[in-house]
Formats: sequence, structure tokens, C-alpha cells
Amino acid sequence: MRRIGDTAITAVTVVALGAAVWLLGTGSATHAPPQPTAAEGRPDPGEERLTAPALDPSPPTRIRIPAIRVSAPLMGLALTSAGSLDVPPAAEKNLAGWYEAGTTPGETGTAIVAGHVDNTEGPAVFYNLGGLKRGAVIEVDREDNSTAVFTVDAVEVYAARNFPDEKVYGAARRPELRVITCGGAYSRATGYQGNVVVFAHLTGSR
Repeated sequence: MRRIGDTAITAVTVVALGAAVWLLGTGSATHAPPQPTAAEGRPDPGEERLTAPALDPSPPTRIRIPAIRVSAPLMGLALTSAGSLDVPPAAEKNLAGWYEAGTTPGETGTAIVAGHVDNTEGPAVFYNLGGLKRGAVIEVDREDNSTAVFTVDAVEVYAARNFPDEKVYGAARRPELRVITCGGAYSRATGYQGNVVVFAHLTGSR
């Protein structure tokens, strides 16, 4: 597997992870995915938080987020020719992906997982990601039969035009995880105009 350093990840941008065409078909905004509140924002970087020892590199196979009933297989994602992070096939509603040229979840650095919020048929794997709360648990199964256990530090939403690449993708000195989907305002012309990002760090393994 080809690997690149965390510093290279700062150049990655996110392409569309949702269509919302099904929302337009219902004629109602009541089905819009939840968005994070200010209370779930990123805490003070100096706050002391328990971090488990880093794991050896091993590709992930499944992500589970019990609080929002997510249990989905993971596929490898590369970059598009435009330099954006590619996405899983939109038709696969319960499928997420991880940036396989970067950090594997559980090892030191910033691991990236992305998935659709919806497709033309309805909600997809990360539809409820914006409703996740600080302190929630994310589990990632790995090929070496271990499970990396992460605790959510923050859930934030960013407009695409102001997406903080360094904050989301920048190098980390401990094992961290970002889970990303579409979110924010929606336009018929452009689709979702931002991204929901979950920030988490490793707090255990088994």
C-alpha cells in the first residue's frame, strides 16, 4: 500500500457526499439530516484527554458508531485527478471509505473516513453523523483482527468555501480520526454546500 505523510493530507478537499434529490422529491425540509450545534464544537486544544497507545498500521475493514446505529464496511479511497478525496459509490448506501494513502485508523497520525449522507433514494450511511455528540464512541475493525476504539472530541460543520484543511487533515502527534460527510446549507444548483466533520482520538483497543 502506497503511503504519504500527514502533511500531504492538507491538500485534500472533499467532493460531494450527498445528493438530496430525494429531499426535493418529498417537497419538505423535515427530512434534512441533523446538523451539529455549537455545543458540540471542538474543545480547547490544551484540554487533557486520555489517549491510548498507538497501534501498528493495519487497514480498516468496518466502522461502527453505536449512538447513530452505523455499522458499515470500509473500502479504500484514493484522490481524484483534481486532488479531491474520492468517495464510495453513491448507490451503496451502507458503505464508507478511508483514505488508504494516509494513516490507518489507530496508528499515530490523522486517519480519514468519508461516506455519503444520502443518495437519490434516501438516507445513506452517515445521514445522522451531524447529530453525534461529544463523548460518543466510534469503533473501527482492522485487518489484523484488532478494533481501534475512538472517543468523539467534537462535531462541526463547515462551508465548503471556508473548509479548514489544516485543522481537519493536518498532522497529529497521537492517533486521531476524522469522519466526514456532506452537510450545511443546500442548493438545487450545487447540492450540499459544506461538510460535517467528526473529530475523535484513540482511547482504547481490543
